[in-house]
Amino acid sequence: MSSPTLQRPSAASTRPEADQASLGTLLILLAGIFVATLDFFIVNVAIPDTQSDLHIGNAATQWIVAGYGLAVAAGLITGGRLGDMYGRRRLYGIGMAVFTLASAVCALAGGAGELIAARVVQGAGMALLMPQVLGIITVVFTGARQARAFAAYGATMGLAAVFGQLIGGALIQADLFGLGWRTIYWINVPVGVVALALLRRMVPESRGAAGTRLDPIGVDLIIAALVAMVLPLIQGPSQGWPLWTWLSLATAAVLLVVFAWYQTRLAARGASPLVDPDLFHERSFRVGVVVALIYQMSVASFFLFLALYLQQGRHLSPLTSGLLFLAIGAPYLLTSKLSEQLAVRLGRQVITVGAVLQALGFLLLIPATTESISLLIPGLIIVGAGMGLAMVPLPGTVLARVSIHHAASAGGVLSTANQVGGALGIAVVGILFYNHLTGGLGSAFVWSLLPMIALCVLSAALVQLLPKLTSEN
Repeated sequence: MSSPTLQRPSAASTRPEADQASLGTLLILLAGIFVATLDFFIVNVAIPDTQSDLHIGNAATQWIVAGYGLAVAAGLITGGRLGDMYGRRRLYGIGMAVFTLASAVCALAGGAGELIAARVVQGAGMALLMPQVLGIITVVFTGARQARAFAAYGATMGLAAVFGQLIGGALIQADLFGLGWRTIYWINVPVGVVALALLRRMVPESRGAAGTRLDPIGVDLIIAALVAMVLPLIQGPSQGWPLWTWLSLATAAVLLVVFAWYQTRLAARGASPLVDPDLFHERSFRVGVVVALIYQMSVASFFLFLALYLQQGRHLSPLTSGLLFLAIGAPYLLTSKLSEQLAVRLGRQVITVGAVLQALGFLLLIPATTESISLLIPGLIIVGAGMGLAMVPLPGTVLARVSIHHAASAGGVLSTANQVGGALGIAVVGILFYNHLTGGLGSAFVWSLLPMIALCVLSAALVQLLPKLTSEN
C-alpha cells in the first residue's frame, strides 16, 4: 500500500484535510519526542555506575552528558530546514534510525571515547527528528485537533523530564540481564524500531514551498554560533568560567548578529534563507520563542539541582529519589489534561497561571529543605501542577500562526530555544548553586530556587506580550 503524501509545491497550497491525520500519526511522532527528551534526563542517573564500569574520570563523564546536548542544540535549525526541503517524514525517519543505532552503540560501548562519540551521534539524530515533530503537527492537524496534538506534545516532553529520574532508577535497580546502566540506552531501541516500522503507513509526508534551499553559509554560521554559545554554558560552571568561556560567548553573540544580517539580506534578494525573517514578523512566534527560552531555564535547572540535592544532599538512591518525582508527575498529568479546557476559557493566561503556580511551589520548597523529606511534597505538587498548565499549551501558542511552508524550520527554532534555555538556565542558576556549596547542598539548593522563581515570574510577565487568542475577551 502506498504511503500518504502531502506535497507543498507552491505558496498557494492549502492545508491537508484533518482526516489525513490520526491518533496513530500522533503516537509515532510523540514516541520520537519522548525518547529525545528522556535521554537528556535519564543519563544523569546512570553516571556513577557508568564511571565505575568503564573506569572513566569526571572530564569524560561530563562529555557523555554534554556531547548529546551540544549536538542537538547545534543541529536543530538545520534539521528543520532539511525537513522542509526533503520531506518531514523522511527526515524524522532518518533521525530516528540514526538515534536508534547510536543508542545500541552506547549500550555496547567498551570505553569512554566510544560512548561519547555515540552520544554525539545520538544528538545529531535527534536534531534531525525533533523539528519534524512540530512541523508535521502544524501541517497535518487542524483546528481543535491541532490544539490537542500540541498539548500532547507538551505533555510528552514534561512526562519524559519528570519521570526520567524514576525510569532510569528503576532500570538500574532491576539490572535486567545484568546489563546495569546499559539498559538506559537499550530502552530506546525497541521504541525506535516500532516507530520506524509504522512510519510510512501512519505519517503523511509533507514539504515546504517549492524552491526551498539549504543556504550553506547560513548553516555554517548558525552551527558555529550555537556551538560557541552552548559549549561554554555546559563547561563553564564546572571549570570556574575560565577566559575561553567568555571569549566563546562573545564570539557567539557576533556570529548571531552576522547570521541575522545574512538571513535578512537573503530574504531581501528573494533567495532562500535558513530561517525566514518573516517568521519573526508574527508576534506570537517572536514573543513565544523568548517565553519558551526563559521558561525552560527554570525547568531544566530545577530538575538537575533537585536530583543533586536529593541524591547527594539527602543521600537517596536513584530509585528512591525518582519515586519522589511522582509528587511532580501526578499533578502534572492532571493539569496537563485540564490545560486545554482551561485554555478555552483563559487563552494565553493559562500559561501565566502555570508559571505563577510553579514559582509558588519553588517558594514553598525553601523552608522544607531543612525539614523531613515528606515536607517537600506539597511544594513539589504545586510545581508539577504549574508545569502542566504552562508547559503543555506553550508550543501550540508559539506555532499556531506559523505558515505551513515554514513549519519544520519554525519547529527547529523553537526546539533550539528550548535547548539553549536549558543550558543557559543550568549555567546561570548553577552559579548560585555551586557558589553556596560550602554551606551544604541544602543551602545551595535554596539559593538555586531564587533565580528559578524570578524566571517563572518573568515568563508570566512576558506572556502578556503575546497576542490574545480568540477565546479571550
